[in-house]
Amino acid sequence: MILDAIQLRKSEFSFSGKTLENETIDTLFEAARLAPSSMNVQPWRYIYAKHDDLEFQLILNTLAEGNQKWAKDASLLILSITEVEYTYNDKLFKNAYAWHDAGMANALLMVQAASLGLASHPMGGFDHNRATENFNLPKEYQPIVVIAVGYKGDESKLPEDILKRQRTPRVRKELKEFAFKGKFDTKGE
Repeated sequence: MILDAIQLRKSEFSFSGKTLENETIDTLFEAARLAPSSMNVQPWRYIYAKHDDLEFQLILNTLAEGNQKWAKDASLLILSITEVEYTYNDKLFKNAYAWHDAGMANALLMVQAASLGLASHPMGGFDHNRATENFNLPKEYQPIVVIAVGYKGDESKLPEDILKRQRTPRVRKELKEFAFKGKFDTKGE
């Protein structure tokens, strides 16, 4: 049985701007904290800001213009970051699984948001260099994605192009297109 929260999670464009309680925000990050990671490195890091925080604008300004149009109404913006190098037994290692592990933490955060009745939307459309500069990230950390979180808003207030995307039914591949028993099959047969 698939959890309802997984089925409910969808990248939303419409946010109400209603303030999120600190306890709710902590719950989102607690879900991310429990994600598995290679060698238990837990490479994910987050910088977040509520709508009224000065840092909200720093994160918002990293977004592509198309994302800024709607993400500006989110209650919370989260910059997801991963540690791509780590030290183990006094040796420096490249973490080949850093993006994967942070992605799992991000997924759990967004599924937790859905279970709380919140909307979320991860965005790859942002300026990675500006994010690195705005938050003075050390070289061993890379920004991955910005996630907008909040209560679902009135979608009729969205610009027409975004409203069309919001109302387009979510399409997912059939299982036979990506799950192959015993062999790789690009044709899904």
